[in-house]
Amino acid sequence: MNRISQDLRYALRQLRKSPGFAAAVVLTLALSIGANTAIFSVVNALLLRPLPYSHPERIGTVMMRITGIGDPEEHTRIDGESWEQLRDNVPAVQAAVSSRGTDGVNLQFGSSVQYVHHQRVSAHYFDVLGIHPALGRNFSEEEDRAGGANAVILSYGLWRNTFHSDPHILGQAILLKGEPYTVVGVLPSGVKPPTAADLWIPIRPSRTGEGGGTNYDAIVRLRDGATWQQANAQLSSIRISDFTSLEKRYPGAHAYFYSLPLQQGLAREYRTPSLVLLLATGFILLIACANLAGLTLVRVSRRGSEIALRLALGATRADILRQLWIENLLLALLGALAGLAVGSLALRSLMALVPPGFLPVSGLGMDGRVLAFAFAAALFTSILFGMLPALQARRVNLQSAISAGGSRSVARGSGARTRSALIAGEVALTVLLLSAAGLLVRTLIYFETLPPGFDPNHVMTAKLSLDDARYHDPAVFQKLLIQSVAAMRRIPGVESAAVGLSLPYERGLNDDIKVLDGAHAGYDNAAGVVYVTPDYFAALRIPVLAGRAFTDGDTSASQCVAMVNQAFARKFIQQTDPIGRHLQSGSRACEIIGLASDVAKTPGLIGDAPLTHEPSIYVPATQVSKGLLSVAHIWFQPSWIVRTSGPVAGITRQMQQALASVDPNLPFSGFYAMKDILAEALLYQRIEVDLLVAMAALALLLSIVGIYGLVSNLVVQRTREIGIRIALGSSFREAMIEIGRSGAIATAIGIAAGLALSLIALRVMRSVIYGVRTYDPATLAGVTLLLAAVALTASLLPTLRIMRIDPSSTLREE
Repeated sequence: MNRISQDLRYALRQLRKSPGFAAAVVLTLALSIGANTAIFSVVNALLLRPLPYSHPERIGTVMMRITGIGDPEEHTRIDGESWEQLRDNVPAVQAAVSSRGTDGVNLQFGSSVQYVHHQRVSAHYFDVLGIHPALGRNFSEEEDRAGGANAVILSYGLWRNTFHSDPHILGQAILLKGEPYTVVGVLPSGVKPPTAADLWIPIRPSRTGEGGGTNYDAIVRLRDGATWQQANAQLSSIRISDFTSLEKRYPGAHAYFYSLPLQQGLAREYRTPSLVLLLATGFILLIACANLAGLTLVRVSRRGSEIALRLALGATRADILRQLWIENLLLALLGALAGLAVGSLALRSLMALVPPGFLPVSGLGMDGRVLAFAFAAALFTSILFGMLPALQARRVNLQSAISAGGSRSVARGSGARTRSALIAGEVALTVLLLSAAGLLVRTLIYFETLPPGFDPNHVMTAKLSLDDARYHDPAVFQKLLIQSVAAMRRIPGVESAAVGLSLPYERGLNDDIKVLDGAHAGYDNAAGVVYVTPDYFAALRIPVLAGRAFTDGDTSASQCVAMVNQAFARKFIQQTDPIGRHLQSGSRACEIIGLASDVAKTPGLIGDAPLTHEPSIYVPATQVSKGLLSVAHIWFQPSWIVRTSGPVAGITRQMQQALASVDPNLPFSGFYAMKDILAEALLYQRIEVDLLVAMAALALLLSIVGIYGLVSNLVVQRTREIGIRIALGSSFREAMIEIGRSGAIATAIGIAAGLALSLIALRVMRSVIYGVRTYDPATLAGVTLLLAAVALTASLLPTLRIMRIDPSSTLREE
């Protein structure tokens, strides 16, 4: 311990003597460890930190796995019949279901109306999670049945902010969705269910309506004495009700239920992207280690005479290696502390970048596991970037080092070659990161420039919740649409106004559509359904390619009509002109009267691309049935659309006033330009691009610093040699090319190795690349040119020092 203490004091003195070196090392480590710490905090919150529930290891989510249809598929949703099977035939677990995500509804308490987010859950949902209300109770089974009493559980935040922490709130009625709901519970402070919401109401699962499709998420908790093996055996024996049609198409298909730990189920969509980002930050750490190894190699070579003198005075080589390692460890620890600060800032930026729904249940933050990771990274880097310098220090020759002096170390030895190899390695990793970032950028550009199929300019939209008992009656609903649209048309500067269940860039309501005539007659086909008012196509300027658009004459008393888009006609009718054909939606047969152009939409049926052209049908809002109306408004908020002749001051305020003239207790939940809708559809891709581009930029910066440092140190080390060569007749230009060539060669080797590595590694990105090939020549060529340009600059700038070398002074020193 006494020796280590002496080494530590000596290391501090050495670092005080070289503040520039110490600052460069600490800054490099701060950036690389900070990036790793921030991404590891995300991975930790998603995959490692236990969920904040009682015995989270006993909670699982129900999955359905389908095999025998090619690549196995997994789904997290179940229908009403499967829920009943799960509830009644799996005694090893207590089960509950919920709706996917939250829906916006209107809350009225006293004279105020507030837009809030609610989730629908079954009885025992909070029991499965192990959450007990701070006030009141959870839902009863009677409340979760059809015809049961309306009950609501409030979040702690809503109870505090809206109801002013009223301790007597239990038993009071609030007006929610146009109906009175009795408050039966308030969740405790700090408790976060898997889906954050302001309040919860019973879902009342059934086999019809919503339960007729796979619209429920199921969670389970092991009962006392049961095991997951028993639970999975019971789950796999459940008959899957909606699997019959798939078995007809794929005779060898097999489907079964199983449980997945809740934490894995919640992080399922983000597991692979987060691990890929962690791998990318790992590459940055390796690049930083290569840079630091190069710096310490130079430092050790300059300290050759010091090391040799200490060896001559009796120090062992083990003493020298311990001393060097303690210096590296001290720098790494300082870098880790700075990295925690950088990581905290990066984490705050990341939290500001993503919406609340993207954050994990346990939240993002730095706990003991993150701190341990940061210091483990510091220990790893201290060993990694100190390994090569330590090996060089072991090869110090006492006689030559002492006689040559610290400033006359040999420049063309293994140290220079090693530094060149390190630079080539970090350039290779930088090529990989730049290529991956470039492909994601190209994908984002592809979607942002995808022909939308409509005119998004000068369009303002507003959403509101019609999941309201007052508007379950089609006549009342139609009156609201007619009167509010007419009021908005009267706003100065408004050219047209309309209402649609969904907009371009959004998904439609999935429904089974049967084509009644033609080649596909009799088959049930899934398509997106959008109800619209007559001016919907005019307001968005969606071209009607054949037939006609809807008019005020298309009412509930007239013939049922529909319009289809090009994708529907291509897939289900296989003709460019579907006018006059018939399809069945629900119980009504409708005639196709118009063909609309395809518009970019978020897929709800096929593919994983964020935007695509899906089969869609449009129906008049006046002909929507009461059943479809009430179900659609559970999941969708219709949009009011106005097209203006140009910018209109106060347009959002005037739209709200127009709506209030019809119903003052119906607030808009938000106002959006079409660019906002597009940004929402591409949010996930934008987050990926921002993070990976930031990492690639950091890797590029470290590579530039590494190349510059390599050439700069060669200039310093070979000053005597260059001065002598110039004195003997060599030109400054020849000397500059000779020195700069080292950085250029290392970069060329690194680029070649990086391109080869990219051809192997980029295959894992195929599932997130759209509109561009995985091995896109333009992207790879752009990366190559970028790195070549910056590397050439970084290689030539240090050689300008050669112009300041005085050959006569060099000869006098000799």
